[in-house]
Order: sequence, then structure tokens, then C-alpha cells
Amino acid sequence: MSKKQNKFGYVVMGLVVIIVGGWRLAGSGFGSERGVGVEGVAARRGPLKISVVERGNLKATDSVDLASEIEGSTTVLWLIDEGVLVQPGDRVCELDTANLVERRVSQEISVQNTEAAFIKAQQNLAIQKSQNESDIKRAEREKDFARADLRKYLEGDWPQARQKAEEDIVIADEELTRARQDLEWSKKLFEKGFLEQAQLDADELAETRAEIGLNQRRRALQLLEEYDFPRQKAELEADVEEKIRELERVKLQAAAKLVDSEANKRTTKARFDLEAEKFDKLDSQIEKAVLVAPVAGMVVYAVEDRGHWGGGEPMQEGANIRERQKIITIPSSEGFVVETSLHENVLEMVDVSQPCVISVDALSELTFTGRVKFKAVLPDKQSWYSNPDMRVYRAEVQLIDIDPRLRPGMSCSVEILVDQIEDALYIPLQSVYLDGGHTICFVSEAIGTSKRSIEVGQNNGRFVHVESGLHEGEIVCLAQPVGFSLEPAKEEAEADEWSGPFLEASGGQEGKNPQVRTAEPEGPSGGQKNQGAGARRRGTQGQRARSSQLQGGKYDGK
Repeated sequence: MSKKQNKFGYVVMGLVVIIVGGWRLAGSGFGSERGVGVEGVAARRGPLKISVVERGNLKATDSVDLASEIEGSTTVLWLIDEGVLVQPGDRVCELDTANLVERRVSQEISVQNTEAAFIKAQQNLAIQKSQNESDIKRAEREKDFARADLRKYLEGDWPQARQKAEEDIVIADEELTRARQDLEWSKKLFEKGFLEQAQLDADELAETRAEIGLNQRRRALQLLEEYDFPRQKAELEADVEEKIRELERVKLQAAAKLVDSEANKRTTKARFDLEAEKFDKLDSQIEKAVLVAPVAGMVVYAVEDRGHWGGGEPMQEGANIRERQKIITIPSSEGFVVETSLHENVLEMVDVSQPCVISVDALSELTFTGRVKFKAVLPDKQSWYSNPDMRVYRAEVQLIDIDPRLRPGMSCSVEILVDQIEDALYIPLQSVYLDGGHTICFVSEAIGTSKRSIEVGQNNGRFVHVESGLHEGEIVCLAQPVGFSLEPAKEEAEADEWSGPFLEASGGQEGKNPQVRTAEPEGPSGGQKNQGAGARRRGTQGQRARSSQLQGGKYDGK
């Protein structure tokens, strides 16, 4: 086939893709406007569902593994038959403990000796603590009494003394006023001849005595305020500080007295704890020799994995096993989780407790509800071997609905419902572009086509929420019009992948969200269940160039 024929074939395929894309948009309520054809669609307002679709496998939630917890190696003495249905508490395996029983008897004697020494040291320490408490409480009482004396003087004695001095001044002032009034009347009577000179002199003396008394009381108040009060206050405050220091000294002395008792107690306790720990460990090892079923289910023998040697053999009586080697597995069908992986670009969109819809491949006629149970904080290292450039994070989805036909290991698809925007202005994702680091679209108007900056929010892989810059009913172009050019952002100048529209750079999805579900807004969603994997494959390359610009499924163009 010639190069010309190849070029013609590519052109035909491109036209087919454009026609199919326009037909799908028309089927979802985004049909072309009259007179616009397939070149543009109108911005619509309505509910918009944001979700993430991943593949995974079912796993029993309460499937448990029973392994040997005895240190070193031991022998299986008895093992329940494989395939038996057991209930919680049923005995399923017994291990050899003859050597452990002998060591336990010897260790019990050591525990009793160290316990007696520890009890004696503990009692001596209690006596010292009691004495220290008495000394400290006595010092605290003296400190409280000193503070009470200071408070009594500041709030009781001193206000009372000052008030009495002020009242004496008021009385003396009143007496002086009365004496002056009497003297004035006496002078008038004396001038008219109704009063003798002796009486006038007596009134003048009374006036002088009252004035002197007032001055004395004022000086008494001044002495109280300038000398008596500061001195008494300073003495009481110093007494409080001294009692506080005395309390600290008593506490330090009490702590010093405890040093010897504490040291003796710690030493004996360390010996006792060490011996008791050895005894408890031996006792626990003997108890762990009998394995019981923690849950109800069917007994399945564990198969030893021989690693690079290959092969393996099931467990049997008389087998020599090591510590932590699995002996029995008991799966259960009471509950299931879906083990899946999240791409790093949708990690922030998914949170624990988000609702999910699960479709099991073997039960295609049914759907199950669930919630996100777990999301890893670190990437899965196992995925690095298959693709070093991709980071995925383990996640688990708890199934709420249970069906008896469910089995561990079944393949399924999980749709995680991230958000539901009830009143969203949205346009097709393929009509959004990046121009010099800003989010834009091409708007078809009566006078022609123009480039317009917009602010976009979340997207579901097919439609994007427009937060500002566009109005309902305005026509946006599905392809870049002729005569318009786009400038790459500064940080993207060296990113070869980014050279086209927003749709091409993200493989049909926003760069932050290469794994989002290709779903329509509220309405029919048939034919979309298996599009998530294809969207992931298409978006792997383009999302690397813009992952630093698009965060949380949202780009504000700044």
C-alpha cells in the first residue's frame, strides 16, 4: 500500500470518528444547534454526575488465615479434615508443646522469687510517698495562709482603715464648718452688743481647734497611704513568696528522698517483669499450640509456597512447620469487598465512605451497592514492576448487598460516585482548550467565532462543568476553528504531548482525571460501563504534561 493510500485511510478514519462523536453527543441531549451542524453545540444546564470507574476482584471480608505462632519450628500433632464446615471456637489444629511445658515449670520458680523482692521495694516506696505527701501538704497550707493574709489585708483591713480615716476627715470637716458658722453668728451678735468678748473668744478657739483636727486627720490618711499601706503590703507579699519558695524546697527534698526508693523499686521491678514476661510468653506459646476457628466457614488447607523452587504441598499431620507459616484458611461468604487500584490522578477525588455501584462480570444482570472502605496513602509497589512510570494506590470497596452466588476472586467493575452537581452549566470536554496556560473555548456568535476564557470545574470524562465565562444556550465549537492558534503554557513548552485541544491532551478526559467514567449527565448511561479502561489507556501520555496544572479535576487558568 502506498503512502498516499495510507494518508487517505487516515483521513477517512478521522471523518468517521468525528461523525460518530457528533452522533453520540446528539443522542445524549447535546445535539447540534440549527444552522450549526456538527461544528458546535449549545451550553446546557442540568444535573451532572461525576464518577470514577475501576476494575477489581471480589474478596471475602472475613476470610482468615490460621498460622503457627510458636517461635522456631514445631510439629503438627493433629489436623481437622479439609472441607469440614466449622463454627467459631471449633478446634482445627494442635501443635507439639512438650519442650515448652518443661521450660514453663522452671520459669515459674524464678517469677516467685523476683516477685517477693519487688513487693518489698514497692511497700517501702509507698511509705516514702506518704511522708512526702504530708510534708508537701503542710507547706502548701502555709503558702495558702500567707496568701489569705495578703488578701485579707488588701481586701479587708486596708480598705477599712482607709475608709475610717476618710470618715474622720468628713466629720472633722463638718465640725469645722459648724464652728465657722457659729463664729460668724457670734461676731454679728458681738458687734450688736448681744455677746460678750469671752464668748466670742471661745467660738474662735473652737473654730481653730476644728481646723487643726481636720488637718490632723488628713495627715493621718496620708501616713496610711504613703507609709503604712506599702510597708504592710510588701511584708505580706514577701511572706507569700517565701512560702512559695519553701514549698518548692519541700518538693525537691521529697523528690530527693524518693531517689533511693525508686531506684530499688525499678531494679526489682525490672527483674520481676523480665521473668514474668518470659513466663507469660511460654504460657502464651502453649495456648497458641491449639488453633481454633475464629469465624464460621469451610476449612481449606494452606499450601506451602516454595518460592523459586516451584511447587508446593498441602498441610498434613506430622509436618514440621516454622513460625508464621500458614496452616489453614477459612473463607466466608458473609461479606465481600472489591480490591481495586486507583490511578494517582484520581486519588484526591476518592474518599472513604463514598457510595459505589458494583457490576460483577459473572452476574451481569445484577448491580450491587457499596461504599469506599479503604484508600492507601502510598502507591502499590507491585505495580512498579509492570509499569515504572505509573503509580496506582490500593483501595477497597465494601459491598452492602450480598448474594449467595458471589464468590471470592470474581472480576467486577466499580463505579465510585464522586459528586452530583444538580444545577451545572456543562459543555462537551472536547470543546475546551488550553491557551497559554488559560482555559478557553471557541464561541460561535452571529458576527463570527471568538475565543473566550472560561473557568471549568469537575468533569466526568465526557462533559465538563463550566463555572464562569459562558452562558446557557451559547454555541461552543467542537473543533478548533481555522485561523485560530493556541499557545502552550510556559511550564509545558517542553511537553511534546501537549500540542492540540484539551480533549487530545487528556485522551478524552481532563489531565487530573484520566480514569474518570465516561458518563452522561443525569439520564441513560447504557454502553458506558466498559469505557473507563479505554479512557485510561488514551489518557496516560497526555495527562503527564498537564498534571501539575490540573488539581482535583479543576483548572482555574491561573
